[in-house]
Amino acid sequence: MKLNNLKNISAILMLTLGFASCSSDDDAIVVNPPVVVDFSGTFSQEDQMGRPGINTVFSATPDIENSFNVTIPSQQGNAFQSLFETQLANLYGAFGVTYENNILGLDITTLTTVLASDVLQVAPDAPTTYFDGTNVLTGRTLTDDVIDVSLILLFGGQNGDRFNGQDLDNDGTPDLPILVTDGVSNAGETPSNSFPYLEAPHGS
Repeated sequence: MKLNNLKNISAILMLTLGFASCSSDDDAIVVNPPVVVDFSGTFSQEDQMGRPGINTVFSATPDIENSFNVTIPSQQGNAFQSLFETQLANLYGAFGVTYENNILGLDITTLTTVLASDVLQVAPDAPTTYFDGTNVLTGRTLTDDVIDVSLILLFGGQNGDRFNGQDLDNDGTPDLPILVTDGVSNAGETPSNSFPYLEAPHGS
């Protein structure tokens, strides 16, 4: 997946500001008879998945990962941003390189601040997409290649392809791994138009 067009987007504010928005679109909906939802009892949060894969990449220990899963998003930034920044710096350091501003121009502190709060932003006045060549993190559709977009933002550097198996010292052996893609194509994904929106089973 190519994200070269991202460099020309003034999307930094879109990333650092929340897009959650409420509207009155459903104010006129009348349910008859009224639906009563019973929220009594005790509930516990086990997991969250605003942005798939972020906790897996950034949590250096199982304890951090589990703690992140049960922390509400409004508290995650203060609790995890510095831990995430340290982990990302260490991942780069393991390959003898340092983080450079990513394809959106975000430095390591800004990027980890954005990602430490596990929420899926929604831009009410823009197309819904994780990335469509122009819009970035304005929502998510079922066919978005979420993992590749995330990996490019984390490891792609300024051009989106920094960790792409480069041979830095020209000795014929790659010095950097391929971290900008999971290698799984999203081509041909055709979810259905009705709940639960699963596509037909793939043939063997």
